[in-house]
Amino acid sequence: MTNQEILEQIKGGLIVSCQALETEPLYDSYIMSKMAWAAYLGGAVGIRANTVVDIKAIKEKVDLPVIGIIKQVYDDSDVYITPTMKEVDSLAEIGCEIIAVDATNRSRPNGVSFEEFFTEVRAKYPNQLFMADTSCFEEGKKAEELGMDLIGTTMAGYTPYTRGTPLPDFKLMERYVHELNAPVIAEGGIWVPEQLKQAIDTGVHAAVVGTAITRPMDITKHFVNVIK
Repeated sequence: MTNQEILEQIKGGLIVSCQALETEPLYDSYIMSKMAWAAYLGGAVGIRANTVVDIKAIKEKVDLPVIGIIKQVYDDSDVYITPTMKEVDSLAEIGCEIIAVDATNRSRPNGVSFEEFFTEVRAKYPNQLFMADTSCFEEGKKAEELGMDLIGTTMAGYTPYTRGTPLPDFKLMERYVHELNAPVIAEGGIWVPEQLKQAIDTGVHAAVVGTAITRPMDITKHFVNVIK
C-alpha cells in the first residue's frame, strides 16, 4: 500500500493496541497475534504493537496496517517509546506501515533532543510514515513542523508537565484538529465506547484503544477498584 492508502484505510476507525510487558500474564507473541486477529474480526482498522517478535507474529496473522513501537529503557533518559535510531531501524526493517516515536520535550538517550533525533530519522527514512506520541500542544506543533506524518495524544498525562491531565484528553484532540494540518490519532485513557465516539467526533483521523480491550489484568483491576 502507498502511504495515502494506509491513511485512508485507518481513517475514522479503531486501531487496537495489542501489547503485553514481561511482567504481564499474556506476554507472548503468539497470544498477541491472536489478540490482533480477534481485533481484526471485531472490526479494527489497524493494530499498534510493541517489539519486533510481536509485530512479525501479528503481520503473519492479520493484514492490517501496524503502528510499530519498541519500548526500550535507557539509564540516561525517561523516553522509552522508540527512543533511538536503533529501534527505528528495527521497525523499518520488518515493514511497519507506521512507526511511532516519543515526541515529547524530554531529552533522549545520550542527551539528544527530539528535534535532533527526528531530523536524522527523516533524512534516513524519507518515505516512512511516522507518528508522534505527544503530551501537549507545543510538542504536536513541533512534531508537525519537523515532518511527522501523524500526531497522537498518546503521552498526555504521562510527562511531568502534564501529570494530572484528565484522560482522554479531548481538549488536546480538539486543539490539534483545529490548529494543525497533520492527521490526529486519539490515544490514551479511552475506556468505554462512548469515549471512543466522543474522540472520533472531535474530528481526529482515527483512535487507538489498548488496555480496555487487550489487557485483562488491568481490566479486572478496573472493575475490582470500584467495589473495594
